[in-house]
Amino acid sequence: MTSAQQRITEVFVEVADSLTDDFDIIDLLQRLSERCVELLDVSAAGILLANQYDELQLLAASDENTRMLELFALQHDQGPCVECYRSGQARTDIDLTTAAALTRWPRFTAQARQSGFARTHAIPLRLRQRVVGALNLFHEQPGTFTTADQLLAQALADIATIAILQQRTLHQSQLERVQLQTALNTRIVIEQAKGILAERWHTTIDDAFTILRNHARSHRLRLSDLARQVTEGTLDTETVLRGLDITPGDTGFTPTPAPE
Repeated sequence: MTSAQQRITEVFVEVADSLTDDFDIIDLLQRLSERCVELLDVSAAGILLANQYDELQLLAASDENTRMLELFALQHDQGPCVECYRSGQARTDIDLTTAAALTRWPRFTAQARQSGFARTHAIPLRLRQRVVGALNLFHEQPGTFTTADQLLAQALADIATIAILQQRTLHQSQLERVQLQTALNTRIVIEQAKGILAERWHTTIDDAFTILRNHARSHRLRLSDLARQVTEGTLDTETVLRGLDITPGDTGFTPTPAPE
């Protein structure tokens, strides 16, 4: 194994080891952009990610000069990176010193050349048909991007994609767990409130629940909030009965079912 191959292996292992349950996605992608510069012999790299509104945002850049260029491209919605994301196809070996590039992306090309870049490549962050962003690579000198370079660039982009999607999956999983636990806790509070009201009103659990639900809906209250008031003793439960024209201890009432 050559020293270059060994370094590539080390980088992949480094990234894989970073994908823990609580990894920092920003830090990981920042390091990945720096590794792109090292492994691909490019001058700079940036990583763009689409938000929930399908708008590209800058997530990482190997240096400040590149960060400003990426922000400029996003501000003007122009450049190979934008096209790469929208098409899901790589844009490689783009010579920024040509009239063709200046015609196609006038503002981006002029700014890139002013920033000292002569060539650029945009690699999609893609998993099957799903595109989440783009990896952008810049050279200060003209040259060619070999097939081996492009394969390695796509592999690094794939790592970034996996990291992003894993982070989203973990976040969604954590959110779902929180929502489930909240639902379970809420249900416990409601069951407690039903028991308290049934005993206090000398009625059945089902009737107590129906009255509580009707009161919540008629007053545009959340059932969980109303139940918590009952368990915490902050709700005057007799006002609920008076609203239904029911006196405490009256077990002969027939509550109206809550509307669907």
